[in-house]
Amino acid sequence: MTANRDDIAVESQEQFTHQSLTEHLRELRSCLLVSLGAVGVGFVVASSVVETLGDWFLAPLLKVLPKDTTMIFTSYQEGFFFI
Repeated sequence: MTANRDDIAVESQEQFTHQSLTEHLRELRSCLLVSLGAVGVGFVVASSVVETLGDWFLAPLLKVLPKDTTMIFTSYQEGFFFI
């Protein structure tokens, strides 16, 4: 079994070293597109659950606030770091 894995690794390394510049650039472009797609999917998933997560994290704080008061942010960036 280990000889088979070694053979595959050697073949992969040989294929990598024998590629032309345009083949390397094509592979780089495809990797970048996959990475950009993964970041996009992660952003969509995160933005769809951010309000639920914020409510969950802030629930203990909101329980101990005095009655008829609200939580405020004193600077613009604090709203982004509520967790």
